[in-house]
Amino acid sequence: MTKATVAIVGRPNVGKSTIFNRLIGERVSIVEDTPGVTRDRLYAEVEWLSQKFNLIDTGGIELSDEPLLTEIRQQAEIAIEEADVIIFLVNGRDGVTAADEEVAKILYKSKKPTVLAVNKVDNPEMRHNTYEFYALGFGEPFPISGTHGLGLGDLLDEVVTHFPEEVEDEKAEDTIYFSLIGRPNVGKSSLVNALLNEERVIVSDVEGTTRDAVDTYLRKDDQDFVIIDTAGIRKRGKVYESTEKYSVLRALKAIDRSDVVLVVLDAETGIREQDKAIAGYAHEAGRAIVIVVNKWDTISSDETSIKEFEMMVREQFPFLDYAPIVFLSAKTKKRLQRLVPVIKLVSESHTKRIATNILNDVIMDAMAMNPTPTVKGKRLKVLYTTQVAIQPPTFAVFVNDPEIVHFSFKRFLENRIREAFGFSGTPIRILARKRS
Repeated sequence: MTKATVAIVGRPNVGKSTIFNRLIGERVSIVEDTPGVTRDRLYAEVEWLSQKFNLIDTGGIELSDEPLLTEIRQQAEIAIEEADVIIFLVNGRDGVTAADEEVAKILYKSKKPTVLAVNKVDNPEMRHNTYEFYALGFGEPFPISGTHGLGLGDLLDEVVTHFPEEVEDEKAEDTIYFSLIGRPNVGKSSLVNALLNEERVIVSDVEGTTRDAVDTYLRKDDQDFVIIDTAGIRKRGKVYESTEKYSVLRALKAIDRSDVVLVVLDAETGIREQDKAIAGYAHEAGRAIVIVVNKWDTISSDETSIKEFEMMVREQFPFLDYAPIVFLSAKTKKRLQRLVPVIKLVSESHTKRIATNILNDVIMDAMAMNPTPTVKGKRLKVLYTTQVAIQPPTFAVFVNDPEIVHFSFKRFLENRIREAFGFSGTPIRILARKRS
């Protein structure tokens, strides 16, 4: 299911980051009284009335030739272009300003559904001062307070009415959808071309050449694939072209549509912190994952160096200990033939189901060998286990008291399940439930 995208737009210092943090329920965006402090868009998934959507926090729009403010305006304009619905935020204490009117002109051109929110209306008396905002031409203004959380429910009720009709992604049966994510210039486009054995994607040495996700069909080894080649994800604050920063959200959309995600690393430059963040997106989304170490032709290819690099990957990506690693060179196509079988393997793991009776035999044998822990004088009892979902495989463990199920015990169960049934390349989720 494709999620709607909502952008919070407005001039600097009207409280966009405060509203963003309120809506996502945690303090992520920097909040400061200095205008222009939000320099990068931030993204989060929000749920309201059972509808999930992507929320974008933009830097303030200000019509100026000053480089920072120009860049912030460009970022916001791109967010407006991509958004399905826009929250136009103004400051109720300041009234309608010339800058608000300039922002309104940009929003008129977008022709996107726009909901006007008047922030910093902290008491009922101030609500009567919102009528002047009708002059901006976006209908009824919604008085809210980001600081106190007032009026946000009414605002979101209006926002979701403008969402496009939900369209189920049409995926061909028996087709594996996989995307390639990673820092710019790690060779994602070259890898697509190598798999296709033809120049179907532009390849350049300039970082960030690929800006949009591109779907490409491939049939190999009697299996149909759809390759989603994403724009490279860059570290915040290190990129000065706004379109590059926006590639993060598009990569997240590609992950949402994927069955399998290839986390592409550069053997030459090694592992960087941003690689971990990128891999974290796919892991949290519950996708099957293959770690691909590209440009291996530039490294000594003896088995010792492979083992050393693999150890380094495992140390740097402890949360991806289930993901297989493939070393290859997209340029020379060396070891490339190993990739497709691994993609098929992890896809099968991602959709694997285990019969309840077989699963419980394994779990009970594990309990017999390793008695359950005692927490605060109460021993944990595992009653039975069943698989409740796939993509990723999810198991409900029914116990006497879910409150005493520690993370380490879930990890123990996951390890036993992997030992018995494999599940290579896919995360496993363990849910503790109390039997009713």
